[in-house]
Amino acid sequence: MRSYRILHVDDDSLMRDVVEISLGLDPAFALMSCAGGAEALAAAPGWAPDLILCDVMMPDMDGPAMLAHLRENPQTAKHPVIFMTATPAPNEIERFRSLGAAGVIAKPFDPKTFPDTVRERLRTIQLASANYDFAERLRADAAVLAAFRDKLDGAEASLVPDGLQACVHKLAGAAGVFNFKAVSRSASALEEAIVAQRAGRGTPGTIAANLDVLLECMQRE
Repeated sequence: MRSYRILHVDDDSLMRDVVEISLGLDPAFALMSCAGGAEALAAAPGWAPDLILCDVMMPDMDGPAMLAHLRENPQTAKHPVIFMTATPAPNEIERFRSLGAAGVIAKPFDPKTFPDTVRERLRTIQLASANYDFAERLRADAAVLAAFRDKLDGAEASLVPDGLQACVHKLAGAAGVFNFKAVSRSASALEEAIVAQRAGRGTPGTIAANLDVLLECMQRE
């Protein structure tokens, strides 16, 4: 079982104790507690937490200020931060997200179910990170597909470039998994056009037209 490193930041010693006891009952979590933002900023680079749980209102440095400092440091810029605060209003949650927070956990919380809450938030963060990584891959794939598109305008326009079908086949599957549904559908349509042309059923220009649609779709993502 993977162990998740959690950094908890709260100036209230009782809240630190509650979180320590709650997460300490679950072997999936390794916890470090800090009493304030400055202490957490000093500890975060070496601890390399999978998640930072941070109180919003703290005397030395509030949660948003601490988050801003984390983002300024390349060693901590990508550490996900979840704010913990008393029943936030929807506009507050949106403000925290606009600052770069990964979410909010409302206080009070049930210590018995708190580990499950943290685990669920970690899964959400990991999926979001995977989506971001896939968005990076889309940009790389778009460059490869643009090169294939140039070949379709060349002297061998009637031939299917080597590697094109494999590229769009993988793209169709991966885009569907990461919920880029329009890209997945466009890639599938292009693959169908490739299969049809190789079987002698294709119409001239169909592959190029489908590839144009796919590239436009990828540019919108």
